[in-house]
Amino acid sequence: MAGHSKWSNIKHRKGAQDAKRGKLFQKLARQIFVAARQGDPDPEMNPDLRLAIEKARANNMPKDNIDRALKKATGDLDGEDYEEVVYEGYGPGGVAVMVSVLTDNKNRTAPEVRHAFSKHGGNLGENGCVSFMFDRKGFITIDRTETDVEEDDILLEAIEAGAEELETTDDFFEIYTEPESFQDVKKALEEYPVQTAEVTMIPQTYTPLEEEGVEKMLKLIDMLEDNDDVQEIWHNLDADKEVLEKLS
Repeated sequence: MAGHSKWSNIKHRKGAQDAKRGKLFQKLARQIFVAARQGDPDPEMNPDLRLAIEKARANNMPKDNIDRALKKATGDLDGEDYEEVVYEGYGPGGVAVMVSVLTDNKNRTAPEVRHAFSKHGGNLGENGCVSFMFDRKGFITIDRTETDVEEDDILLEAIEAGAEELETTDDFFEIYTEPESFQDVKKALEEYPVQTAEVTMIPQTYTPLEEEGVEKMLKLIDMLEDNDDVQEIWHNLDADKEVLEKLS
């Protein structure tokens, strides 16, 4: 699993962008709604719902918004009914892309996602065309600039709690887990400055692009993120940190 820091460069950039978007709370509310509707409405009994609520709180979503999404899911408030769909395709230069959406109208969403791909040098494919290139993993990052803990100490605690691997970059400790071990590892590391904690899709291999291709790929990501229905975007772009900073 070595080399995932290539992927996390984009994740950190995406997180900074998402925090500035006025649409973020709407997307978080949909995630809470669907997690509660598909499972137990009690977060203690529903790991997906617990993750969705934790993500909302980490992004400073008001408690009233969280409660409203839960009430809609349990039928206490009238609301839409969303369907979860994952679209797969290729971005510029053959970058593998997966787009997770929550939509109340697939006939609206699918053409919009297809248009975003085609406009920026990619193409939407069939289900399964790229998903085999990703693994579902827990991903936790700890800010090294805010802690004096040594790498060996973090590694020992993470492995004892069930983590698979730890990688170190200039700014972060990056911990990878199986989805089933994610909550145990997260709890074991909660005393540290955790910046990211999520179950996500990690690429097995990466597709490198020159600056022009990276710029097209970032435009594709931005256009998809502007779509109210799009919740998550996973891809295997390999981009230099310097190029990302220049284009951000």
